[in-house]
Amino acid sequence: MNPFNAQLDHIVIAAPTLEAGVQWCEKTLGVSPGPGGEHPHMGTHNRLLRITSEAFQGAYLEIIAIAPHMPAPAAQARWFDLDNPVLQQRLQTSGPQLVNWVASVGPGQIQNAVSQWRGLGIDAGEPTAVSRMTPTGELRWQFSIRGDGQRPANGALPHLIEWASGSPVHNMPPSPIALRRLTLTHPSAPLQAALDVGHLSPISVASAVQDQTPTLCAELDTPRGLVSLQTAFF
Repeated sequence: MNPFNAQLDHIVIAAPTLEAGVQWCEKTLGVSPGPGGEHPHMGTHNRLLRITSEAFQGAYLEIIAIAPHMPAPAAQARWFDLDNPVLQQRLQTSGPQLVNWVASVGPGQIQNAVSQWRGLGIDAGEPTAVSRMTPTGELRWQFSIRGDGQRPANGALPHLIEWASGSPVHNMPPSPIALRRLTLTHPSAPLQAALDVGHLSPISVASAVQDQTPTLCAELDTPRGLVSLQTAFF
C-alpha cells in the first residue's frame, strides 16, 4: 500500500439549470456566486464561490449544471451523475443540492491514488486531462472520471483532482462564506480504508449502522447564519 496525501478541494452543488443554482445560492447562502466557466468536453458549465476557512484553506463551492447550448460528450456520460435520471428527477423536484466533494492530490499523485482505491474495490475512474479558459488564462487539471459518469462510491467518496495550473480558488474574490465542517457518515469499512489511505483530513467521519444510507453534510458560516447542506446518496 502506497498512501497518498489528499485534501478537500471543493464541494459540488448540482442544479437543474445554472440560473436556478445562482438563485439557490443567493437565497440559501445570502451571496451571489462568482464567475465560472464552461466544460466543452462534458457539456456543463459552472459558477464558483470561495468558502475558505482556517480548517479548509483552499476550499470553494462549485455550482454545476448541464449546459443546454452544448452537446453531450460523445464517448462517456457527464461527470457527477448529471446524466443519471434519478438525480435529474431529484433536481427538478427539490432544486439544487449537495451531491459530491472533490479532493486534490499533489503533483504526480493522481494515478497512484486511483490505483490505491481500485485495490480497495473503489472505482474512481481514470485520470483524464481537462482544461477550460478563464479571464486570467487556461486552467488545466487531471480529474478522475468514470465512463458511466458515476461518482466514486455514489458520492460518498470524492472525485480526485490534480491541478496542473493551480487551483482557481487563488483568483476568487473573498466571500463571507466559510466552511466550518464537512462530515461523512457511512457504514462501510472499504470507504473508511479509502479515506485512511488518502490521509483525508480534517474531514469528519461518523460511523453509521449497517445498511444505513451514507450522508454528506457541509456546515457553512454565512450572512444568514449557520447553514447545513446535506445529501443522501443513491
